[in-house]
Amino acid sequence: MKPFQPDLIFFEPDALQYPLGQELYDRFKETDIPIRKTTSHNQVRGIPGKTELQKYRMAKNTLVVGVRKTLKFDTSKPSAEYAIPLATGCMGHCHYCYLQTTMGRRPYVRVYVNLDDIFEAAEGYIRERAPDITRFEAACTSDPVGIEHITGSLKKAVEFMGKQELGRLRFVTKYSTVDPLLDARHNGHTRFRFSLNADYVVKYFEPGTAPLQERIEAAGKVARAGYPLGFILAPLMIFDGWEEEYDRLLLNLSQALPPEATKDLTFELISHRFTKTAKNIIQEHYPKTKLNMNEEERQKKWGRYGRYKYVYPKSQLQALREHMEGGIQRYFPEADILYFT
Repeated sequence: MKPFQPDLIFFEPDALQYPLGQELYDRFKETDIPIRKTTSHNQVRGIPGKTELQKYRMAKNTLVVGVRKTLKFDTSKPSAEYAIPLATGCMGHCHYCYLQTTMGRRPYVRVYVNLDDIFEAAEGYIRERAPDITRFEAACTSDPVGIEHITGSLKKAVEFMGKQELGRLRFVTKYSTVDPLLDARHNGHTRFRFSLNADYVVKYFEPGTAPLQERIEAAGKVARAGYPLGFILAPLMIFDGWEEEYDRLLLNLSQALPPEATKDLTFELISHRFTKTAKNIIQEHYPKTKLNMNEEERQKKWGRYGRYKYVYPKSQLQALREHMEGGIQRYFPEADILYFT
């Protein structure tokens, strides 16, 4: 697929005071993409569209270049100790994505240009936890690989963490534009993960992301570049023929990876769930979605954010878990299954 290019760009007031901000401004002013300046921090207004749905879709194609003011990192369990903030928002249109609710009415892609400040804050967290290793997740609120061709920030983060004896980086992507990262001096300190799913899920619920085969091929490139590799299989769904489709996914993946990649391989398994709030927003943004959110077919589970979520009944969860873990053990016997949820 073609790399993401925004239809509209905003620059926050302080962004041009940083080299990356100035570089992006100089680059984009030579294009036909409209550039606007915001009046104050994080005030992005005037995104065109006659309806809320049109404005939402235009916002997903809008890039905001800004400065990260808050340098207190959020926690990121179970993936890592902290989330390192390189960007927020995503250009993808995954119907089920939790960013539908957490990003609210601000679904635009926002990149941060004060990287030295962010890396300095990360060093502080590493020192606090020494001599323990501190892991940082770079994809909690965005897909940094999908915008790497624009910012180059992820490569800088990879090389920064490669120099940290007690620091490790992790991120996950649904994109295949990995070439800018293949020659990064990662020193084995970054685990490069791909989000994969059955063909049915990718086809109907992940528009605006790389095709499944492209992601699998990109994973092979990353493995040959010496990165520790991982896969998030999520959200795992039950649909007609799900067993065969997930088996085919694991088979194709096993055929694409070089043998050395399977020696240090991780899997994270997450079943599909939703909240009432998410369901309402998803149906507003994607009114023709085929995503099954029938509350009568689910069981309610109290979530840590103070609201109920709807998950598969225990018998279905057990069948899903046994099938996926069995398939992974068959095709990747040395892999580490980190969790199923």
